[in-house]
Amino acid sequence: MAISSSLGLPGPSRRRFLAVGGALALGPLLAACGDNGKDSDSQGEAGRGEGTWSFKDDRGITVKTDKRPKKLVAFVSTAAALHDYGVECTAVFGPSQPVDGKPNPQAGGLDVTGLTSLGEQWGQFSLEKYAALKPDLLISNMFPPPDLWYVPQDSKKKIETLAPTVGINVARTSLLQPLKRTAELAESLGADLTAKPVTDAKARFDKAVDTLRKAAEANRGLKVLAMTGDQNQFYVAVPDSYCDLNFFKSLGIQFVEGKKSDEFGFWEFLSWENAGKYHADLLMVDNRSTAPKPQELKKKPTWNLLPAVKAGQTVPWSMEERFSYAGWAPVLEQLAAAIGKSKKLAT
Repeated sequence: MAISSSLGLPGPSRRRFLAVGGALALGPLLAACGDNGKDSDSQGEAGRGEGTWSFKDDRGITVKTDKRPKKLVAFVSTAAALHDYGVECTAVFGPSQPVDGKPNPQAGGLDVTGLTSLGEQWGQFSLEKYAALKPDLLISNMFPPPDLWYVPQDSKKKIETLAPTVGINVARTSLLQPLKRTAELAESLGADLTAKPVTDAKARFDKAVDTLRKAAEANRGLKVLAMTGDQNQFYVAVPDSYCDLNFFKSLGIQFVEGKKSDEFGFWEFLSWENAGKYHADLLMVDNRSTAPKPQELKKKPTWNLLPAVKAGQTVPWSMEERFSYAGWAPVLEQLAAAIGKSKKLAT
């Protein structure tokens, strides 16, 4: 969800692009319960076996193939989540390159140097490279369904003729749901959910959930605002539209509620002159490589006047974190620490 005006997107298209972040969705069990997204006839073969494979995605589409897909192409955050389960992709699309010498926040533990990139920016997707890979399956998140994140609409039909696609919904739900669904997808692709790295990550996540809940209770009444921005505007998130903020609310965190500015309902768009419209004690600041860097934000006079900024009460917001327990556990830990250290500020 790049937000730089350098993308050159026209108004409505650019707002559609901005409308979905992720960020970006529980203590669910890793073991599937109820409908786990796989057809009953593939229960014994969809995982580590070599028989027919099927998976029902969050569009309600059941993808079926003669054998388990191996040559996988995915949105970078989705590929990073699958990597945490031991499922590797051949190629990625979306922001993956290092930023200022550090790994891209959306790439998780991926070694992107060994992966083919089909495009870094919104609207970039090399059909030529994709076709040459002869992919078995394309996977991406959805903000919300049915569109696959970072798959260009103008080439969608051509892309879908080259390989089946799977979408995981990460909008207007709880963080726990895409975590559960991504684990199920990984298992169907051969992951062992009983492996120690996976169970350790789940245990760390569960502990982080408890820590965050206790931090919210201890600092009840602290006002938190999640935001991003661009050269011209300050964007206030609508918490219920984002699976992570939705989940954090359920743990007791009190968010500033942005008002929906368009039909997509993910942001309230404010001019920088009105960046102080809402009082916030703690700011969650978009950490994606496409978002304004701290040094860029400091160039905005109204940014420096915000009480939370003056008090040093900001924390990165992982808007498009990978949907694995290994990915989200440290995010929750970091937020819990920030809430624990923050003070209620004068209005």
